Amino acid sequence: METAVLRSHCDLLGEKIKTHEAKCGVVGLGYVGLPLAVELAKVGFRVTGFDVQASKIEQLNAGVSYIQDVPTTEVSHLVQSGHLAGSADFSLISEMDTINICVPTPLRKTKDPDMSFIVSACQEIGKHIKPGTLVILESTTYPGTTDELVRPMIERPDLRVGEEIFLCFSPERVDPGNPQYQTKNIPKVVGGSTPRCTELGKLLYVQALDRVVPVTSTQVAEMVKLLENTFRMINIGLVNELAQMCGRMNIDVWEVIDAASTKPFGFMPFYPGPGLGGHCIPIDPFYLSWKSKQAGVEARFIELAGYINGQMPHFVVDKVQNALNDRGLPLKGRHVHICGVAYKKDIDDMRESPAIDVVHLLLQRGAKISYSDPFVPVFRVEKEEFFAKDPLQAAADADCVVIITNHSDTPYPSIVEKARLIVDTRNALKGYKSDKIVRL
Repeated sequence: METAVLRSHCDLLGEKIKTHEAKCGVVGLGYVGLPLAVELAKVGFRVTGFDVQASKIEQLNAGVSYIQDVPTTEVSHLVQSGHLAGSADFSLISEMDTINICVPTPLRKTKDPDMSFIVSACQEIGKHIKPGTLVILESTTYPGTTDELVRPMIERPDLRVGEEIFLCFSPERVDPGNPQYQTKNIPKVVGGSTPRCTELGKLLYVQALDRVVPVTSTQVAEMVKLLENTFRMINIGLVNELAQMCGRMNIDVWEVIDAASTKPFGFMPFYPGPGLGGHCIPIDPFYLSWKSKQAGVEARFIELAGYINGQMPHFVVDKVQNALNDRGLPLKGRHVHICGVAYKKDIDDMRESPAIDVVHLLLQRGAKISYSDPFVPVFRVEKEEFFAKDPLQAAADADCVVIITNHSDTPYPSIVEKARLIVDTRNALKGYKSDKIVRL
C-alpha cells in the first residue's frame, strides 16, 4: 500500500509537469526568479511569482519588466494570457505543485552566510505545502543547506521528502547583460535529496530549458556553483596581483595578458579590474570557506584571493592620487569623475559594485565626486547621493576621470579629447596613445 501511495504522488506530479498542468510557484522575483518564471510561463505553465516587495508585484501584474534581460513585451503577453502573475499572499503556496526558491543569500560583515531569506521562504512553504509538491532551492549557498536547513523546515511525518514531497537544489547561473547565454540556454544542474527528487527536478526543467545536467545529490549541486565562482574569483585574484606587480615594474599588464592568450592550450585569460562586483563572485567563495572551516579545513586560496581582490579599490585610488601628484595636484579638493558605476558593462546592476568602494575611499581622501552611467541614474554611497552627469561635460570639468565600468556606448574618443587626466581600470582605451592616460 505504501509503495502505491509513493508512486501515486511521484507519478501524479510527473504527469502534471509533462502536460504542463502543474501550477508553478517562484519565491523571489529578482535577477534569478523573474527570468525563470518567464521561461516556465512561456511553455504553458501557470506561474505565480511570490515576493515581499510590493513594487515588484505591482510591476509584474501591470505587465512591466524591471529586469534588464527580460523584455516587457514578454512579461505583458504572459500576464495578459493568464500564465504569469505576482502575489505577496504566501498562502497561495498551497495551490502550487512546484516551488522554486530564488531569494538572496548575502554575507554578513563577518563573512558568514545570512540564511534569513531562505529561512523566511521555507517557513512560509512549510505552513502551506501539500503532498505531491516539488521544492527546488536555487539560491547560492554552502554545501548541505538543502538537506540540513531546508528539509527539516518543510518535512513532517506525513510529508516525507522523497515520498509525499520532493526536494532538490539547482544552482542559478544567471549572467546579467550576457546577450548569448540567458536562463533558457544555460545548462541547468540539478540534484535531489533522493533519486526520485532528482528525476522530478530534471523533468520540470527540461520542459522549459535547453539542457539539464542531473547530479547525484543536493550537496554535489551546491558545490558545483561554488566551484564555478571560486575558480573565477581565485584567477581574478591572481591577475589582480599580477597587475600590481606589473605596475611596480612599469610593465603593461594588458599587453602581457594579450600575448599570453595566444597560447592555444593550457591558458585561459582573466583580466584585472577595480574590484569584484555582482552577487556571485565576491560572495559565493566565502560560503565555501565558511563551510570548510566547519569541516576543519582552511581555505587558504580563497582567503588570499579575497584579500587581494578586496585591495583593488585601494590600488585604484592610489593610482588616482599618484597620477594627480605627478601633475602637481593633491587629491584633496580635486574633482574626480567616475565613468561607469554598475558592477559590469552594459547593465544596471549595482550589487557589490567596486565603484562603491572606490568612491567611498576617494571621499575619505577629500575628493569631490561626480559620475556618469547610462544605466544608473542615481548612485548612493553611504549617506551621499549623486545624480548622473553628462559624461563629456563632466570629463571636461574634472581634474581626473576614472573609468570603472566600460559600457559599450560610452563616447571614449570625446572623453579622451576633453579630459585632462584619465585612470583606466578596464583597458577601455586600448589602442589610445596619450600621456593623459594612466592604465591599471
